[in-house]
Amino acid sequence: MHFALSEEQTELDATVRALLERRGDSESVRRAAQSAPGYDTALWSTLCEQIGAAALAVPEEYGGAGFSLFETHVVLERLGYALTPSPLLGSGVLGAQALLRSGNADACARLLPGIAAGTTLAALAWASADGRWHLDRSDVRATDAGAGEARLTGSAHLVLDGTTADVLLVVAVRDAGTVELYEVDSAAEGVHREPMTGLDITLRFARIDLDSAPGRLLCEGAAGLLGELYDVAAVAVTALQVGAAQRGLDMTVAYAKERVQFGRPIGSFQALKHRMADMLVHVETSRTLSWAAAWSAAQGSANLRERAATAKAWCSDALNAVAAETVQLHGGIAITWEHDAHLLFKRAHATSQLFGQPHEQRRRLLGHLRLAAR
Repeated sequence: MHFALSEEQTELDATVRALLERRGDSESVRRAAQSAPGYDTALWSTLCEQIGAAALAVPEEYGGAGFSLFETHVVLERLGYALTPSPLLGSGVLGAQALLRSGNADACARLLPGIAAGTTLAALAWASADGRWHLDRSDVRATDAGAGEARLTGSAHLVLDGTTADVLLVVAVRDAGTVELYEVDSAAEGVHREPMTGLDITLRFARIDLDSAPGRLLCEGAAGLLGELYDVAAVAVTALQVGAAQRGLDMTVAYAKERVQFGRPIGSFQALKHRMADMLVHVETSRTLSWAAAWSAAQGSANLRERAATAKAWCSDALNAVAAETVQLHGGIAITWEHDAHLLFKRAHATSQLFGQPHEQRRRLLGHLRLAAR
C-alpha cells in the first residue's frame, strides 16, 4: 500500500502552497478576515479559476473536475496551514456535498456548476440554538405549500459564510416530524441574516432567521443524508486542523533556533527539544488519522463514521495541545495581537467545537462500535 500523496496530489499541494506564500501572508490573512466578505475575493477567484479548488470533488457532469474529496482535503490542509479564510469549507464542501447527496439531479444541474466555479456560494443552514448539528431535528419548521414548495419559519445558527451565500440549503422539520432539506434563495422575502461574532476571526458565521420564507424541497427523509454529511464535515475540519498544527510546529521550531537565552539558542535545551518532539508526534499522528478519514470519505467507505469520529476527536485535542505549546514556547510575544500565535490558538479552540467536540465524537464512536458489534 502507498501511504503518501500521489504525484498529482503532491503537485496540487505545491501549487496551492506557492500561491498562498505569494498572496496569503500574515498581513493578507488579517486584512481578508477584517474585510466585508471575510475572505480575499481575488484570491478565492484565483483558487477556483486556476486551481479548481471548489470543483475538485464535483462530478464533471455538473461542471466539476471529477476528482474526489481527498483532493479537496489536500487544499484544505494547505489553507489551514496559512490560516487563510475562504468559502471552500462552507460552500465547496458542505454546500456541494449536501446537493450531491440529496440525489436531486435538477438542483445539482442548476447549482453545482456555479459552486464549482466559485461564482455561486452555498451555505448549509443546519445547527440549532444549542450549537449542535442534530440528525433528527431542527429549529426550522416547514409548512407544505404544494408542488414541492414550502414555507420555512425558524432560525439556523453557526451558518458558515451565511452572510455572503447566494443560496441557502436549509435543514427543516415538517409537521409530521420528518427532517428534510430545502433550497432557499438568500435574497428571498422572509430571509434575515445576522452575523455572529466568533472566536476565530478567519471563520465567518451567521444566524439565519426565516419568517415564512419560500423553500424548494431538495430531499425528504434527509436523516441519512445528514449523517453522512456530518461525517464529511468533521473530516474536512480535520484538514484545517492538521495544517494549523503543522504551522504551529514550524513557527515554534524556527523561533527556538533564533531566540537566544544564556548565550545559546533555546532550541538547544533538551527540555524544549522534548516538548517540540511531542508537538511533532501530535502533528504526524493527526495527519495519519485525517488522511485515513479523508480516504474513506472519498471512497464512500463503510468505515467512514468510525474514522471521522476518531480523526475529529484526535485532531482537535492534538491542535489544542500544539497551539498551547506554540504560545508557551514563544514566550510573551505569543499573546500579542501582532503575532500569529494567537490566531493559531483561536483556530484550535474554534475548530474543536465545529461539528462535534472531542468528547461528543468519542461518544458517537462508542455508539457506532456497539451497534457494529451486534
